[in-house]
Amino acid sequence: MLQDIRENAQGTIAKIIIGLLIVSLSIWGMDAIIGGFSGEPEVATVNGEDITEREFLRLVQMESQRRLSRMETPDPSLLKEDQIRKDVLESLIQQEVLIQDAGSQGLALTDADIDALITQMPQFQVDGQFNRDRFVSTVRNMGMGVAEFRDAMRKQYVVNQIRAGVIQSGVASDESVAQILRIQNQTRDFRLLTVPDSAVAGQVEITEDEVQTFYEENSSAFQQPDQVDAAYITLSLGSLAETIDISEDELQAYYEQRADDLAREERQASHILIEDGEDADATIETIQKRLADGESFADLAREYSIDTVSAEEGGDLGYAGRGVYDEAFEKALFALDEGEVSGAVETSFGVHLIKLEDVRRSEVPALEEIADQLRNELARDRAEERFAEIRTQLADSAYAADDLAGPAEELGLEVREATGVTRNGGMAPFDHEGLVRQLFSADVLEEGYNTELIDVGDNVSVVARVREYREAQQLPLEQVADDIRATLKARETRDALRERAEEIMAGLKAGQSLEELGAGEWVSYEAKSRNAQEVSASVMRAVFSLERPADDDASYGRSVSAESASVIALDQVNQGEVDQDGAEFSQLSQFLASLEGQREYSAYQEYLRNRAEVERP
Repeated sequence: MLQDIRENAQGTIAKIIIGLLIVSLSIWGMDAIIGGFSGEPEVATVNGEDITEREFLRLVQMESQRRLSRMETPDPSLLKEDQIRKDVLESLIQQEVLIQDAGSQGLALTDADIDALITQMPQFQVDGQFNRDRFVSTVRNMGMGVAEFRDAMRKQYVVNQIRAGVIQSGVASDESVAQILRIQNQTRDFRLLTVPDSAVAGQVEITEDEVQTFYEENSSAFQQPDQVDAAYITLSLGSLAETIDISEDELQAYYEQRADDLAREERQASHILIEDGEDADATIETIQKRLADGESFADLAREYSIDTVSAEEGGDLGYAGRGVYDEAFEKALFALDEGEVSGAVETSFGVHLIKLEDVRRSEVPALEEIADQLRNELARDRAEERFAEIRTQLADSAYAADDLAGPAEELGLEVREATGVTRNGGMAPFDHEGLVRQLFSADVLEEGYNTELIDVGDNVSVVARVREYREAQQLPLEQVADDIRATLKARETRDALRERAEEIMAGLKAGQSLEELGAGEWVSYEAKSRNAQEVSASVMRAVFSLERPADDDASYGRSVSAESASVIALDQVNQGEVDQDGAEFSQLSQFLASLEGQREYSAYQEYLRNRAEVERP
């Protein structure tokens, strides 16, 4: 087994497994991997093995922090603690089941195996050689001891071996792949007849009685919710910085201090962008293997990247400095050495592989060119020193005050007003859920207290109070009549268009011509794919939902909107082409095999979980 480890530790799969292990350990800590000490209270027992309360609570805390970090504006009050505890406990039970299964299969690493694996991990190497100081430092930064890390690797590595083995065993038959591609690449020949809303305008008439009836039958839709008018104070780092004066001497000194940083560094990046989905890991693994085998990054970008613009240029994004790319993308790019390729980097656009092509630095600009920028930076730095202090003063003052005028005068801040804030929020800063919840709380709404000081953004805090409360009320008919009339007109127009389209379809099926039906003329389209741009997406969905026409007869269908109806005559279905030696076939085959492997692994997990004897106190 030691020889297998030595041969495979540098492989892509091993790197992914170890990467997952490192990430999971750094996020969850050792308690998420191994059990606690005997004698501690337990939250569950899995086949006789305890999951301790200590490891459970630590993981709950870590998961709460992780979910907070994913919020645009972190707010602990928005966390669903019961759901977090339920999710964490289930994940610990599932993890323990998998560890026990690996042990029952005799999968284990000896001390020599662990040594071989650790010494070949690039995270612990300096200049290509294992460095013990780097290893110890990295492990300690995870909050673990060396022995804990080794034991965690011993357990987690074998679990991931089972996972990788099951997933890689997935198979997709060539015929299944070919059949999907035949359908996916299918094109259709069809004709369209458009019936505009003007053709049925004479049939649509909305009476006052219909408006009245709709209003009465849908009265709940015309409720004006309860509202408050609020007074509030905003404390922001930006506004605080605007009050700070910077002298010319201070500006000159700051310019000289920043000289090295002001020599702007720009980096030329290339990337391969993969859509984030179930097959993303498998696709990234394939690309990394082909890169390791010596294939060109540019060629692989042209083949795989969904960023079609840069893909044509081999993934080249040109030169850019800091502050241009997504934060995760920028962090990875500026950590690379020239010619180096990153690991998988997740952003809101998908999953990237990034290559650093070149680095260039510009000259330091003259002070006159960047004086305003530096003055703002220096003022903001000084404001940061005062912001936390003033924030604390505002929180204490507003908590004890009967209004906001006193705290505002004391700290030189402005009291502002907002009207018509509902329980769903209002204009900023009342678009923050936590602030609105406070505003409508019993203490603030009924007892007349100020809200707590709420952080509504990055270095922006708000305290508010209710000036006036208005209960929910029914909107009068006169105020909503025009909206009701427009709604009814759109509905009846759509119904009339649908009836006209069905009338034309019935006539065509009976052998009548468009001229006999008093309709317009056909517009023909040949060999159009599902994503054809010449026709609206809704019409194309209708085209591809129709049955294959029989012999010389057409299949008829319709697509109706509020503006028009389209009558569709499907003339022919053209089978999609399949190239079994092409990249499309290969990629789909890998995706389906990976999907099947994931399915099998999920079923395997469920099987183990259902067989496990789980006891909860």
